[in-house]
Amino acid sequence: MRRLYAVLLTFCLALAGALVTAGPAQAAPQTIGNGVQFTDVTGNPVHAHGGGIIKVGAYYYWFGEHRNDDNTFRYVDAYRSTDLKNWEFRNHVLTEASDPELATANIERPKVMYNAATGTFVMWMHKENGSDYSEARAAVAVSDTVDGDYEWRGSFRPLGQHMSRDLTVFTDTDGTGYMISAARENYDLHLYRLTADHTGIASLVANPWPGGHREAPALFKRGGVYFMLTSGATGWNPNQQQYATATSLAGPWSSMRTVGDATAYGSQTAFVLPVQGSSGTSYLYLGDRWGNSFGGRVNDSRYVWLPLTFPSSTSMSLSWSPEITVDTAAGTVTGTSATYHTLIARHSGKCADVTSQSLWQGAQIKQYDCNGGGNQRFWFKPVGNGYHQLVVRNSSLCLQENASTVTQENCSASAAATAQQWSVSTTGSYVSLVSRATGECLDVSGGATANSAALITYTCNGGNNQQWTRGT
Repeated sequence: MRRLYAVLLTFCLALAGALVTAGPAQAAPQTIGNGVQFTDVTGNPVHAHGGGIIKVGAYYYWFGEHRNDDNTFRYVDAYRSTDLKNWEFRNHVLTEASDPELATANIERPKVMYNAATGTFVMWMHKENGSDYSEARAAVAVSDTVDGDYEWRGSFRPLGQHMSRDLTVFTDTDGTGYMISAARENYDLHLYRLTADHTGIASLVANPWPGGHREAPALFKRGGVYFMLTSGATGWNPNQQQYATATSLAGPWSSMRTVGDATAYGSQTAFVLPVQGSSGTSYLYLGDRWGNSFGGRVNDSRYVWLPLTFPSSTSMSLSWSPEITVDTAAGTVTGTSATYHTLIARHSGKCADVTSQSLWQGAQIKQYDCNGGGNQRFWFKPVGNGYHQLVVRNSSLCLQENASTVTQENCSASAAATAQQWSVSTTGSYVSLVSRATGECLDVSGGATANSAALITYTCNGGNNQQWTRGT
């Protein structure tokens, strides 16, 4: 009996040990749509705007802004994921109630770093008074756990004198911490070395581009080369991103060079995340498409995540992909190649057009003079069985039939979302688009030839107002 008891005890202890040490399952590759609002595993919007990501163990922790309806500070939220797609909400790690100073504040661009010497997680952020941008202060909070409640340590101007607005943090390979922030009304970018505990400013290391008028910095290191990625200072509106390189943070730094298109594909730099795995390390651009730039609020903002590529050790490229595939186990990030088409009505010579270049769900599709805009270009995304979703280039939303009217809506991966699925029937050089939901054809209402005539679905009849040319 004793022997049997000993065997059972050994088995139980081994099982308990296995349960304690077991971590999350290895993440599978995931496809992530671009230019859309992300949701967490419960279906709620992910509010991690202006944020950054830190990896702790098997998990990536994403911190960012969650605002009130008037755009003032409400929370810094924390989420975690093993695959960068399926995000679990963890905690409002900093709130209006965390400190009296936060009751009427604005907190932007929170970034968390880990101090291995103290075992402490340190959050740096930009702090304002909640009504304007006159304070221009950096702020610090700390926690013993990555997603615990952070203790407010106060706000200040670096070295007691320098303005500090958009900021980021960086931990070098030797463990030294740095903070980079926009200074002097955003005309300078200051690079500071942090104190040993990462909660204070030790010294100003460099001001490499005085008068450059840059903000939204993101700093990362690849193969011994430091890359600084920034945006221009145009408020909420997107602009041309630029970057510079150096082999020492103290410089000399290169001049700024452009990357991506003229609007960073409708986004602004938030962070660059190294994704390290068995096949190496990829670098993922994380951008915000601010809701304020299209008539909304910060909480309406969307995310643009794109792989960075490196033609040489000191150059990088950024290209648009409507979706990316991330394999965190392998450390690979790849973009989906897509061709966008215009749809030109045979009877009128006008293009299918999202009204007013809207980025909002529910915007109606009409016909308008062809102008090459992103609101007139569509990706025919295959969804199986010969059907396609028509994904709008500028909004990343899908054409959907709604009781005969046609609007753009959030794309759904559900097989049941047949109102977003279209078959393509070719007759000569023209195509007809047939709704899977009703079997009706995409049609210019009443055969009208004027601008702003509505696109609807109607019984297929072979009319010229149901025939389209796919342009490129």
